[in-house]
Amino acid sequence: MLQATYHFPKGFLWGSATSSHQVEGSNANNNWSAWEAEAGRIRLGHMAGLASDWWGGRWKEDFDRAAETGQNAHRLSIEWSRIQPRQDMWDESAIDYYRQMLRGLHQRGLTPMVTLHHFTDPLWLTEMGAWENDATPALFEKYVAKIVDALKEFCRTWVTINEPNVYTVMGYLFGAFPPGKNDLKSCIPVLKNMIRGHAAAYRTIHALQSDASVGIALNYQSFKPSHSWLPWDHWLARFAHNNFNASFPNALATGKFRFAFQTINLPEARQTQDFFGLNYYTRQMAAVNLLRKKDLFIHLSHPKNTELSDTGHIANVPEGFYEAMKFSRGFGIPIYITENGIEDADDDLRPRYLIQHVHQMWRAVNFNWPIKGYFHWSLVDNFEWERGWTQRFGLWGLDLETQARQRRTSVDVYQAICHENGIESDMVWKYAPTIFNELFPS
Repeated sequence: MLQATYHFPKGFLWGSATSSHQVEGSNANNNWSAWEAEAGRIRLGHMAGLASDWWGGRWKEDFDRAAETGQNAHRLSIEWSRIQPRQDMWDESAIDYYRQMLRGLHQRGLTPMVTLHHFTDPLWLTEMGAWENDATPALFEKYVAKIVDALKEFCRTWVTINEPNVYTVMGYLFGAFPPGKNDLKSCIPVLKNMIRGHAAAYRTIHALQSDASVGIALNYQSFKPSHSWLPWDHWLARFAHNNFNASFPNALATGKFRFAFQTINLPEARQTQDFFGLNYYTRQMAAVNLLRKKDLFIHLSHPKNTELSDTGHIANVPEGFYEAMKFSRGFGIPIYITENGIEDADDDLRPRYLIQHVHQMWRAVNFNWPIKGYFHWSLVDNFEWERGWTQRFGLWGLDLETQARQRRTSVDVYQAICHENGIESDMVWKYAPTIFNELFPS
């Protein structure tokens, strides 16, 4: 049997990613806790509840697990509604709790990456219209200044906003996230104000911490035409790419925000990204469907003859990941893979998905593309937004009744990758033999 290893550069970051509302639990003060309380909003009526009980202290054991299995980094988020429960109030005890968490990462040899906004807004901000309100960028900047000044001793890599494209499209176009709107026009002020908020936060962070590295985390969807022979499917795939994938990071590069046939000049946003945070999961096939007015006549589906996750939400398309990295490389800045993973409660597909996607990342690194780290989604099962607990993304499983963690085979796969700083042939043969010849052709 062929013996070989795909190695990554020395100092490469191998971590996992989490977000506050999804793992902390015990929070009734943000827009998602209110959303969960409304009937029919979350699949099967699920609620976050204790989530993974990090606010109860179980982050300690999960950080232990990450460190013990070879990870050297972790991406987490700060919950704005805990830091600023009211517009006129700062909760210093919450800030100190996050300080303990970041100190805990350092004590375990894990490099922190901190996200400052990951889908959730304080209720008081929601009552003001959230990101539709032109006052929100300045309010976000104040929150960022407060938390970065308090935690800069423990972190220098900051994600200002996670997936602004998903936050906007799911909340203001497709209505699956709060506030549940179906209005393309409302997307424009939300994205515009998120760009303004990021730009303000970028400058504030650099003023407080000269050696900071600041970026966003963008969800990249690989859009392809469903019918290669239909020109309007090609047009639709390009339209989806330009608006969903490209509009936000292009605005941070050029200061021009182009979305849905509009161009807005935002010069303050120009060159406000030190790194590109890339989230990639799957590919979508785009087709025009005149019966889907509510969805802007767009029908999205997965490519035919691809492996699907257990609820059919994600198709395993590793080459789409390479496409996403190629897009990111075009911005000429370092790249972090801030999320990549698959929901798989039985852990049957995840070992293959993980190895195949890391291999695509190695291809990119081998061409000297500036990819500096990989954060797997996720460390432990967590509350998956409108899909509740029906999706299990964790390397470790979670028993909701007992909070017990369940070690999945994927833990061993990722541990082998982290320890080797690459993909070794024996590891592939052991954990994913069906793809061995794909990665190591004889």
